[in-house]
Amino acid sequence: MKKLEDNISFKISGMTKLTITFATCLVLSMVLLLPSYNISNLHKSHLTTTGGLLATGFDEESCLSRYHQSSLRKPSPFKPSTNLVSKLRSYEMLHKRCGPGSDAYKRATKRLGNNNVINSNGDDCQYVVWTPMFGLGNRILSMVSVFTYALITDRVMLVDQRNDIADLFCEPFPGTSWLLPLDFPLTDQIDNFNRTHSHCYGTMLKNHTVNTTTRPSHLYIDIFHDSRDHDKMFFCEENQAFIKNVPWLVVKSNLYYAPSLWLIPSFQTKLIKLFPQKDTVFHHLSHYLFHPINQVWGMVTRSYNAYLSRADEVLGLQIRVFSTPAGYFQHVMDQIVSCTQREKLLPELATKGSQNITKTPRLKAVLVTSLHPEYSDELKNMFLERPSLTGEIIEVYQPSGERVQQTDKKVHDQKALAEIYLLSLTDKLVTSTRSTFGYVAQGLGGLKPWILYEPRHNKAPDPPCVRAMSMEPCSLKAPISACQAETIKTTPFVKYCEDRITGIKLVDEL
Repeated sequence: MKKLEDNISFKISGMTKLTITFATCLVLSMVLLLPSYNISNLHKSHLTTTGGLLATGFDEESCLSRYHQSSLRKPSPFKPSTNLVSKLRSYEMLHKRCGPGSDAYKRATKRLGNNNVINSNGDDCQYVVWTPMFGLGNRILSMVSVFTYALITDRVMLVDQRNDIADLFCEPFPGTSWLLPLDFPLTDQIDNFNRTHSHCYGTMLKNHTVNTTTRPSHLYIDIFHDSRDHDKMFFCEENQAFIKNVPWLVVKSNLYYAPSLWLIPSFQTKLIKLFPQKDTVFHHLSHYLFHPINQVWGMVTRSYNAYLSRADEVLGLQIRVFSTPAGYFQHVMDQIVSCTQREKLLPELATKGSQNITKTPRLKAVLVTSLHPEYSDELKNMFLERPSLTGEIIEVYQPSGERVQQTDKKVHDQKALAEIYLLSLTDKLVTSTRSTFGYVAQGLGGLKPWILYEPRHNKAPDPPCVRAMSMEPCSLKAPISACQAETIKTTPFVKYCEDRITGIKLVDEL
């Protein structure tokens, strides 16, 4: 009997040990799987909030902003169309097949280097090279325009990397690079491409050297605020029929010229399919293309967590003074206060005995971006010296105030990019007239800002500001060709800008 009891005890003990061992393994496996589950969920959540806009297959740690923006940014109410998502996936395949290092790229560059004229249709891969011009805002706007053109013409966009592009943004296309290789055959010539160059398309039209029997291996396209009439003919249907067979285009621009592409009939049909909500072009494509590198994203997250995350509401103020010399002016300060108080963006100051005292006052953070810190200092002092009429607590924060724009200086451009992204995270936004910095922030954030009119004769204008018709940037001094003069009259979703009568912008149909 004793032997039987010992045998039963042994079996029970063995079963207990087995149960404990199994439970321990189960817990350990759950702990080990937890990080990957969280990362998987993070990726899944991010892809859901972007409507499938972004491709998978990237390493999260190498570009945190690609997956972490959704943790700071409210979900966008503007969802990309299925046609746009499908087009982006097919573009990624095209870029991988034709991009740097591919056999197609090697063939295309070899032909480019060996002769100047080709016959009829050229190679199976075609390219458009973006080159950086002017300040950071202009560059981002022109790059989105080039990419829009690349999408609707099935070209591969490559970007000139000789400035600081790799110090600002992660690679946007999976399994390939958007950087133009430094050994590109035309690299030494790109800086000399101008309106007098023999391959400038506008100059070729002017000199009547364009013919339909041969095609140049490359063309330089000039799209600036002061482009000539012949340069603007790039936006004519009949000219695009010629250009579509030229394998290499090199584009220089300081404009957001995407609205002009909508005035080309054959392009308009394609663009409407991709962007049924017309005023979402920049919003979707900027979210697809631009992912700040980890160093820049660190600047964004540290500032946001330290100064903006606790607020019930965040107001962005982007102040750009175009006068010479620039600096702090009382009439500009008066205009800012007048606009923000008239539009109920900031509360008025309380008089004695008029303050609305609440037990749990709302906190409103004001993010100011300006080269001149005096504007934020003045605003901060206003709400320190006197309470607000509503009882709200107003906290003013300005990340930097460097007084002078320093384009092409790495750290300066990184700070500028971080501030653009911080502005895009605000709930409401006030921008300065014709400021590309503000245009980029509003497009990224999906915000319709209040635009400060440009002061005249050192006086604050009345009214001080106007609400934007859409979140789309303005194409300042738009390159409208004579062939588009009638088209724009009959295109309801292309309007003249609120802050620039010579500019046009996309709006959703009214």
